[in-house]
Amino acid sequence: MVTSPPDDAARATTAGDAMAVVDARGVVTGWSDGARLLTGHPAEEVTGRPAAGLVDGDADTAWRALRETGAAVVPVRRRDGRRADLALRACPLAGADGRAQAYVVTASHDARTRTLGELAFQQASMSMSVFDTGQRYLRMNEASCQVMGRPEAEFLHRHYPDTVEDAEHSRGFLRHLQKVVETGRPVHYESWTRSPSGRRMHAWNVEMWPVRDPSGELIGTALAAFDSSEQHWARQRLAMLNEAAEGIGTKLDVAHTARELAELVVPRLADFASVDLLESVLLGEEPGFGAAEADVTLRRAAHHSLTPGVPEAAITLGAADVYPPESPPARALATGTPVITRTGETDLDTWLAGHEARTAVLADAERPEFALMAVPLIARGTTLGVAVFVRNLTPAAPDAFDRDDVALAQELASRAAVCVDNARRYTRERTTALALQRSLLPQAVTAQAAVECASRYLPALSQAGVGGDWFDVIPLSGTRVALVVGDVVGHGIHASVTMGRLRTAVWTLADVDLPPDELLTHLDDLVGHLAGDDTQSVGEFGATCLYAVYDPVSRHCTMAAAGHPPPAVLLPDGTAEAVAMTPGPMLGVGGLPFEATDLELPEGAVLALYTDGLIEARDYDVDAGTQALRTALAAPAESLEDMCDTVLKSLLPDNPADDVALLIARTRALDAGQVAVWDLPADPAMVATARQYATEQLTRWGLDEAAFVTELVVSELVTNAIRYGGAPIQLRLIRDRTLICEVSDASSTSPHLRRARTYDEGGRGLLLVAQLTERWGTRPSGTGKTIWAEQPLPVT
Repeated sequence: MVTSPPDDAARATTAGDAMAVVDARGVVTGWSDGARLLTGHPAEEVTGRPAAGLVDGDADTAWRALRETGAAVVPVRRRDGRRADLALRACPLAGADGRAQAYVVTASHDARTRTLGELAFQQASMSMSVFDTGQRYLRMNEASCQVMGRPEAEFLHRHYPDTVEDAEHSRGFLRHLQKVVETGRPVHYESWTRSPSGRRMHAWNVEMWPVRDPSGELIGTALAAFDSSEQHWARQRLAMLNEAAEGIGTKLDVAHTARELAELVVPRLADFASVDLLESVLLGEEPGFGAAEADVTLRRAAHHSLTPGVPEAAITLGAADVYPPESPPARALATGTPVITRTGETDLDTWLAGHEARTAVLADAERPEFALMAVPLIARGTTLGVAVFVRNLTPAAPDAFDRDDVALAQELASRAAVCVDNARRYTRERTTALALQRSLLPQAVTAQAAVECASRYLPALSQAGVGGDWFDVIPLSGTRVALVVGDVVGHGIHASVTMGRLRTAVWTLADVDLPPDELLTHLDDLVGHLAGDDTQSVGEFGATCLYAVYDPVSRHCTMAAAGHPPPAVLLPDGTAEAVAMTPGPMLGVGGLPFEATDLELPEGAVLALYTDGLIEARDYDVDAGTQALRTALAAPAESLEDMCDTVLKSLLPDNPADDVALLIARTRALDAGQVAVWDLPADPAMVATARQYATEQLTRWGLDEAAFVTELVVSELVTNAIRYGGAPIQLRLIRDRTLICEVSDASSTSPHLRRARTYDEGGRGLLLVAQLTERWGTRPSGTGKTIWAEQPLPVT
């Protein structure tokens, strides 16, 4: 294709490739921008001048080779004086006569690429080097020279280990270089080290790859090292925040949470850390921070150091210290923002100089330079205390705290503050619940004729809080006693309040003297009503209970359980066993029956009632826990108090996860001489006979002074039984701590007091009994009811 030279020259000057137009005389008539970039010569300096001026050497020979062969490697002198061997191609431009009027000369793309690659290598922002197969330096770019702190000429052809310190990171670097040569495959190497040219630590990500010649033979190793310190610290900060989310606040304990914060930040953020809290926070109370210009008293909750023994701590754990307003911790509390300072600054030096203990510590340490950061602990708008971080400044580690450190410390302190506040709130609630729980439990078990008792209540030490376990010893008529133990589902104040309501209900139902199975039925209905009135579901409001009644006259114990573990009994011969009984459903389920179990207990038998926290405390299964309880009961013990201690020590860990209530009762029996029983026919004439029986028995007991009142009581009760109850009728007198008169009949109708009118012939009997005795009442029996009355024994 024939084109005019002027048109081609214009096209060449605008082309992006390295292109020039040279006429038949050898004068440059066109010069592209790509040619300028390649050689550095602008068009105005080249056009109109001989092309031979650009050649570094024999221009005629080069020009002849281009015209004859169309391609040649021509040495070209760049504008900056450097020589570049360029692979050039020449294409003739024919005129109308077919003769070449000009030539379009282009530089090979490969040559230009090689030149650009050299520039890129030298100007790369990351450190790049080339080694031969013996790990000797061949090339280094400017960034690499800056890292090493010396020019390239001092490293060329030197073995790598001879240019660096003998350290583990250097040996690792060398091993990876050798691995590339051995395997011919790229490798990745990461190190955390200090560069030879500086004192600061850097994280390096190094890519190493093999270099091969055109034949494929491995001739060296190239590498590019990226300084990833910022990314490294960002990952470290993120890792610390993740660890804080999992490792701070693992327990609802204020001091433990403070210790977790101090141990987390040392040594990754600081060389020493302390956490000081307001006194009210440690007590679980609402914290109160005074005026900003006043001294602040803080108590040391935790501290931790990179050095064993925490020599930097001038304040011991648990001790209080007063911080003046100008001190960094007090300023952080007053402003609610971190305070950063270092030795040499007035505020820190003045505070340290005025504190004798801290001055002594600095004197022992020869007063090293250090940086200090005080970060307030604030949660939900409430100031709780301050965390102080200290970093020693040495020639090897000269970096003080920066903005990234402050941001990280604030995040960690914020997390810790919320956990400390949660622990404080838990402490307050647990203290309140425990006080409520103890106020609702019997403060002392009153002496009973039927049993000798000992008891223990241990609140849980877990984060769940105080539970709803309870026990009771309730005196019943006829010298009988009710033994009760129960457990409310859940923990905290709600469980304690529910326990108090159920305990009151049991006392009320026990006063009616219901059999154990009937009592639990009524209690089950009550729990159902409580659940219906509460926002919680029935299952969440559930409770378990064991109710047992022991009669020292018959030596029988009747018991029923609502989802509660059965008691264990220790017989006088040393045999310990669990009571076989039919368990009923938990209270609150409703609609299911409870079944009573009756067993005869010899005098001196020991009955152990407990909550499930006792036998499940060491992750026992039910059978193993029950067996451990039986073994502990059978162990020698001088008293019931010692037996309680033995049981708890044997079955409970140091920190039980659940509340434990334990009630141990040793049975007593009334001697036959303390009880007198008469069966009476339903004949009004037998009233006088009954009075006579009672008077004669009192004489045998030496209680003649009680005869008058007893005759009146017997007369009224027997008369009512004959008139309203019917056979079989039984009179029983019991002499124990009191004198008890009981009359049983076949009617299930309970009598009640009423006010008789003036002309009524009856209706005054029970009123008279109530006036003459200390207590009276009625209870159902298997065939009807029993009316009883108690009066004190005469003083002898």
